[in-house]
Amino acid sequence: MGSYTGEDYTKTLESISAQTSPIFRPAGEEDLARIRELALPTQTRTVEQVIGEMNDIYSFRARVGHPRFLTAIPSVATPASWLGDILASAFNAFSGVWLGGPGIATIELELIAWLAAQIGLPASAGGIFVSGGSVANLTAMTAARDQRLKQDDRGKGIIYFSDETHFCVPKALRILGFFDHQMRKIPSDKKFSMDVAKLEEAIVADKSQGLVPFLIVANCGTTNTGAIDPMDEIADLAQEHNMWLHVDGAYGASVALSGQYRSLVAGLRRADSVAWDAHKWLFQTFGCAITLVRDRKHLAESFTLSGDYLQDTVSGEDQPNLFNYGIELTRPARHMRLWFSLRVLGADTIAQMIDHGFLVAAAAEAKLATLEHWKITSPARLSTITFRFCPEGMDEDTADQLNGIISRDALEQNIAMIQTTQVHGQTSLRVCSINPLTTVACMEQIIEQLHVIACKSALEL
Repeated sequence: MGSYTGEDYTKTLESISAQTSPIFRPAGEEDLARIRELALPTQTRTVEQVIGEMNDIYSFRARVGHPRFLTAIPSVATPASWLGDILASAFNAFSGVWLGGPGIATIELELIAWLAAQIGLPASAGGIFVSGGSVANLTAMTAARDQRLKQDDRGKGIIYFSDETHFCVPKALRILGFFDHQMRKIPSDKKFSMDVAKLEEAIVADKSQGLVPFLIVANCGTTNTGAIDPMDEIADLAQEHNMWLHVDGAYGASVALSGQYRSLVAGLRRADSVAWDAHKWLFQTFGCAITLVRDRKHLAESFTLSGDYLQDTVSGEDQPNLFNYGIELTRPARHMRLWFSLRVLGADTIAQMIDHGFLVAAAAEAKLATLEHWKITSPARLSTITFRFCPEGMDEDTADQLNGIISRDALEQNIAMIQTTQVHGQTSLRVCSINPLTTVACMEQIIEQLHVIACKSALEL
């Protein structure tokens, strides 16, 4: 097959998703009625017929790999990733126990160790591949609960996270049996990072009430603004109070593989656990994330259980049954797509692709600065920037409405899919530019087109 370069990657994806192709295709009532009929098994059909039906069903979607899909934190899967995913599905190996696939288990363990080393965790670190950031956070916080909170104190345990933290964190805490009154939402500062002084105040206040602070969840790349919490300062505080520091790095942990910007996430080395999505900024197909812990035995202490029918499976420190590291017994070899991508593309190419996201976000900010009536509501951080159109004299409610119209019209005109969010209570447009196909020239053109829509819509309001 030969070497596969970043240029080859770009050419391949350009042929798959031209910029003129639709970013989003909605489904009308007639479309949905037809699809409902396809949902139920009827008479046998040929493979060709069913493939045609599948193409029809999948045609109604947001194309997250499109260079003008700039909302959320898109999964921009490389061809290497989906080929690796296809091959893993074809082999269909059982990766829950060592006996199910010693080869794939070895790759998972070694890849986990390599990823842990990239963020500065010690040799004792370990972890497991899971389906996404929600499960990665849940898995890590289970270990945190078991390591830092006595069973008799579970009703008094307190968890701290910022007001910019992803909602999957409180959802996971509810699953773990904690109530809302045990969760402290710490205000963020002007940079959208956790205010450490207010965090310390909350911990001291809770201790004085006889409560048991045991877990701090820091952010490494918030979904809304790309902010990174001051992890070293938070780690010092966690150490002082014997608390577990978990970092939600689903988005930003990938910067540890960057060529130019890895120093931004140096604080990850202080974490007791990290959640990391490979299907975000490591360009993998959906369903590929990682839980890392500073000491791998902590996962085993939380999740090790077995059944009589598994008594013949091999298990040990060097040949573990990986179902004892997490929730799933039956689990696919989801790590093999990332391994395949790294082997084909190489870590240097992945690093360049990550760096490109920084460049395009900065270009968007620079372009906006040349145009009238645009306000940066959060500056370019990582690959994310938020902004809003607000002409002088326009009231806030009308400006909120206007920015919603800009988002809607941009999608209807196939200019870009850029959804709105709330930043300091204001409706803003949010761009995440992790797609390597989104060039600087493309981003500048998008901003210019948004400006045309904004000026026209402002006159009509």
